[in-house]
Amino acid sequence: MTDGSKVLSVGVFGGSGFLGTEIVKRLAAQGIKARVAVRHPDSAEAKALSAQSGLIEPIYADVRDETSVALALQGCDAAINTVGLYSENDALTFEAVHEIGAVNVAHQAAALGLVGLVHISGVGANRYSSSSYVRSRGKGELLVADVFERATILRPTLMFGPNKNSISRLMTIIARSPLLPLFGWGKTRLQPVHVGDVAEAVYMAIVDETARGSIYELGGPHTYTYRALMKVLVTHTGRNRLLVPVPFVVWSMLAAAASIMPTPPITEAQVTLMKRDNVVANKALTLEDLGITPTALESFLRQHPFSLARATS
Repeated sequence: MTDGSKVLSVGVFGGSGFLGTEIVKRLAAQGIKARVAVRHPDSAEAKALSAQSGLIEPIYADVRDETSVALALQGCDAAINTVGLYSENDALTFEAVHEIGAVNVAHQAAALGLVGLVHISGVGANRYSSSSYVRSRGKGELLVADVFERATILRPTLMFGPNKNSISRLMTIIARSPLLPLFGWGKTRLQPVHVGDVAEAVYMAIVDETARGSIYELGGPHTYTYRALMKVLVTHTGRNRLLVPVPFVVWSMLAAAASIMPTPPITEAQVTLMKRDNVVANKALTLEDLGITPTALESFLRQHPFSLARATS
């Protein structure tokens, strides 16, 4: 049973990010006002979004500051929290963003009587994990569900799409380097999902009452080992590349060394995620349960030959 008539305005936290941008555009296309709640509403990304539609409004909000969250949600019917963090610093920690920030959004959504809340987490979230990143994701889910009982939790796998993301970064490496480092022996299993499919799932979770209060794991139609995925991307570029196994201990050392950089190219959280399969669990609710047919990576690559050109520019 759809309930879209009750949702006319949505606050999207992290709305100028990779996934948030697709969500905001999807909502506006359906005539729903999208409030892009971000720390930098005057950024080029936020301004570019607002220029696309009169239904898109950038506004200041920091999920760590509950007052700003409350102000951003004034007049909204639902909320979406896409805010995530891969590397920590003194001001931004996994606990502050994935736990406290998530609770702030959920608490204000409940206090303001919003009809829906979608919380973006990730496949493998586990509050008992030894990884601080994975543990914070799991705790965040638990806290959100406790504060907003009918929150919908979405756990996407590795996402790909037309803009900056993990797949496009891999394409850049393929275009520029004759040697391609693998995580370990490249045996980790991945089930990449199109960002547009995840955005559609968010939209359905907001407007369809039957989706509320559930957890969905969102993956693409095909599962690859990391080595096989790299071969698919290499084939798309038409280049000859040598795949080189690199032990995880080396990746961890690289991540530790890179942690002092403002925007590290690799983080310990990313290394941790690559140590375990990133696939949808058996018997989990999926995209298909939301009426969405997942997009194959190969189909996306065929339709976007510009990916290589962008990688080499």
